[in-house]
Amino acid sequence: MPASSDGPAAPPPQVALRDLHRDFARIGVMSFGGPAAQIALMHRLLVDDRRWLTEADYLRALSFCMILPGPEAMQLATYAGWRLRGVAGGLIAGLWFTLPGALAILGLAAAYVHWGSAPVAQGMLLGLKACVAAVVVQALIRLAQRSLKTTAARMIAGLSFAALTLAGLPFPLVILIAALWGARQAGAPAALPAPVTAPSRPGLLRRAAPWALAWLLPLAALFLLTDPFWAQMGLFFSKLATLSFGGAYALLAWMAQVLVNDFGWLNPAEMIDALGLAETTPGPLILVTAFAGFVAGFHHGGPGAALAGWALTLWMVFTPCFLWVFAGAPLIEALTRRPRLAAALSAVSAAVVGVIASLALWFALHVLFAQLLPGPLGLTLPDLASFRPVAALLMALAAGLLIWRGWPLLAVLGLCAALGAALGLGAG
Repeated sequence: MPASSDGPAAPPPQVALRDLHRDFARIGVMSFGGPAAQIALMHRLLVDDRRWLTEADYLRALSFCMILPGPEAMQLATYAGWRLRGVAGGLIAGLWFTLPGALAILGLAAAYVHWGSAPVAQGMLLGLKACVAAVVVQALIRLAQRSLKTTAARMIAGLSFAALTLAGLPFPLVILIAALWGARQAGAPAALPAPVTAPSRPGLLRRAAPWALAWLLPLAALFLLTDPFWAQMGLFFSKLATLSFGGAYALLAWMAQVLVNDFGWLNPAEMIDALGLAETTPGPLILVTAFAGFVAGFHHGGPGAALAGWALTLWMVFTPCFLWVFAGAPLIEALTRRPRLAAALSAVSAAVVGVIASLALWFALHVLFAQLLPGPLGLTLPDLASFRPVAALLMALAAGLLIWRGWPLLAVLGLCAALGAALGLGAG
């Protein structure tokens, strides 16, 4: 087991697999509200109620998961399961955290492609999208307060916003530049950290190999198919899995750029609807990728291809999460104490603020205006004549209830969806 800075960590209690199944199934069904709420839920159950992990263990695990690409809450659940019962426990915890939401996404996506054009469904979706636009602004405010505490961080955020919005640079390049800049700025540590015994390289390879093969062999097999669509889908979502720093909101801007502009698999309205519906399900918000994979597959080849797109996306996005955790967990102490890595991640956090600001602008424009027009320098400008006052009112209502009144997200989503559905029913 990894050592803490105060000495070796106490071995965790022996936990029965049936208890892991029961409690992580409960977490998976109840994990609404995004990563902050999910992390708090797991803390209450694993540390306060069950006492399976100590406070120090939990915080160390959270720090480790925050430096990994992918959904930190899902990876935290996987790490906790691994710590308690090895690989079997990690699989139980990670799968239960993800599958309830994935199945909910499957049902919503199937309903969407069949009935999404009905007036009442369009009204409900408008309400959801208006609410999610307010949610993105709320996430932007919170992240900016946490990450932009220095002039350098604010500069990185501003440049990242300009690079995405004005220059059209791809998300991975923006994140890479920020990480390299941050690592170069890291000074020498005030004191050398206590030595940490790292696992051997053969041991690391032995743990990583099965999960790397489970991820990459199916990807390689896709290139043997005559239809290049599946290889493109698998490769894109694999790249997304390795670069998914900053959460689903940051990734959505990149997904929109690739799936809408580059591949043409979805249109902007479908991309926005994906996030709106993903907010209503439990589990990590990155499950929005499964919705996008389902809709893209449906457009490509009907219901069978839609199901294949959903399954392929889940495999390519979440299999790497198990690889990162099972291979990296024994390195937790060494990884969380590297100053250059910490500085690089701090710069990435600042860049993500700019990424989410770009997403907030893109999202709000598509919700508030029915039509967008090409502008100078490759910019997209709203057609003022297509302004949607109902969307603006619903967005203002959602922002007021979420940001100033502190209502729970699900309550605001339900209210906005109901108001939108009533308006759609009246229009129909």
